[in-house]
Amino acid sequence: MKKSLILISCFLLSQADAQELEAVPADKMNIIKTNVTAYAFRNINLSYERVITQWFSLNIGFGTMTQGKAPFINAFLKDEDEKRFQNLRVKATNFTIEPRFYIGKGYGKGFYFAPYYRYSDVSSNSFDFYYDYYAVDGNTYQIPLKGQGSTSGNSGGLMVGVQFFLTRSQNLVLDFWIAGAHYGSGKGDFTMTSNYALTPEMQAQLKKEIENLDIPFVDYTVETNTNGAKVKVDGPWAGFRSGLSIGYRF
Repeated sequence: MKKSLILISCFLLSQADAQELEAVPADKMNIIKTNVTAYAFRNINLSYERVITQWFSLNIGFGTMTQGKAPFINAFLKDEDEKRFQNLRVKATNFTIEPRFYIGKGYGKGFYFAPYYRYSDVSSNSFDFYYDYYAVDGNTYQIPLKGQGSTSGNSGGLMVGVQFFLTRSQNLVLDFWIAGAHYGSGKGDFTMTSNYALTPEMQAQLKKEIENLDIPFVDYTVETNTNGAKVKVDGPWAGFRSGLSIGYRF
């Protein structure tokens, strides 16, 4: 009798689990989404998620930030340094490949964790930069330069999120990126050109001025010559992801 009750209980539990899984239609395996919070930073983006199994899907995303003021520039430059980049404008693109592993009901619904790879590219306009040259005669001269360049990075990371189906038809999707972070390496070159022929003393002061900008999370070296300076970026590349996406499931 006891064995019979155990068998009946196991059967009922398995049937309940099967009904719960059937509550999430498995015929709609495609989701197109856009991160609406990213538009506040001029980031136009679109991603496509393909549900492959109940617990696994693949999400591919592309984003482009239109040219404009560098976001949060005052967070990593001092006020006096930021003034030197008054007309600096940047644009950026990124491409992300993100396998997702769902827990819970699955088929694109519920909590997930997602290791991901991201390629990023950032470039600038032709911007003005100046530094103060302290001459041996005791006078200070403002030396103007024109700068321009680009840099790109490859990184890997991990994101945790949760995805909901908002309507009875389960077509409308809300994807909440709770938190994600990535780390890798980046390379790039920026040139700064002067209309003045720079003396060795001018070059030494220019090199020191650029090095003293001390931009966080970026490793760079500075080379100077009579025409200006070359800034070579070669070091760590890091970023953080969070946001809210709206999508359509079909």
